[in-house]
Amino acid sequence: MKRTLVVAALLAVGLTACQENPVSGRKQLVLVSEEQAQSSSAQAYAQTLNEAQKKGKLSTDAALNSRVKRITDRLIAQAGNMYAPSRSWNWSVAVIDEPTLNAWCMPGGKMAIYTGIIEKLKLSDDEIAQIMGHEIAHAMLGHGRERMSRAIAMQSGMTLGSLVAGRDLSVLEPVADIALTLPNSRAGESEADRYGIELAARAGFDPRAAVRLWEKMGSAGNGGPPQFLSTHPSPDNRIQALSALVPQMMPIYEKARR
Repeated sequence: MKRTLVVAALLAVGLTACQENPVSGRKQLVLVSEEQAQSSSAQAYAQTLNEAQKKGKLSTDAALNSRVKRITDRLIAQAGNMYAPSRSWNWSVAVIDEPTLNAWCMPGGKMAIYTGIIEKLKLSDDEIAQIMGHEIAHAMLGHGRERMSRAIAMQSGMTLGSLVAGRDLSVLEPVADIALTLPNSRAGESEADRYGIELAARAGFDPRAAVRLWEKMGSAGNGGPPQFLSTHPSPDNRIQALSALVPQMMPIYEKARR
């Protein structure tokens, strides 16, 4: 009975915590503030990089690090034009030297890309830009907060009172880690594809690279999906949808190139 009441209360809170995303216009379940999301993400990011450094897994390849930063700097500049609050984010990008085919961007612009995805797929600058544009779009669209909210709802020991009172939740730190592994919704993935390809085009990166990238990703499974696809579900029509977006994005790209 008590569990039923808690679940019912959580549902009631969820209904009152739906917010319209300023970029996409989609209604989202948001149980944490942007400040809470950024703070907990910054702590999780620092811990991730600290652990990578201890293991000697932070890239020391100056040319690769510079290449990734050059690409992401161009994306960051355009992110500010698409979502003004991101101009005040404390952006950071790390290259982690692991064979993982993955990349991510936390709330507040804390990013990482793994050498595995760059090297195994032999990515061009345009293709790296599509990956990081997609991940930055997740941050601009508030998908990290959305995943944190889902993670909080999944925590069996979460107390409703702290949510109602608006206090910082003790579960936020582990929730930031959990949120990295939770898959985005189909709607979230479609949004990130849509706004990520536009972000890259605005920064002067070829939209056609998005199709090439996902073709490579689809061929990289070797018997199982790469980690990037395990946390970023790829519907059968994803390449088709991106292909349909390319003609819309080419004028933006060509203008940026000029």
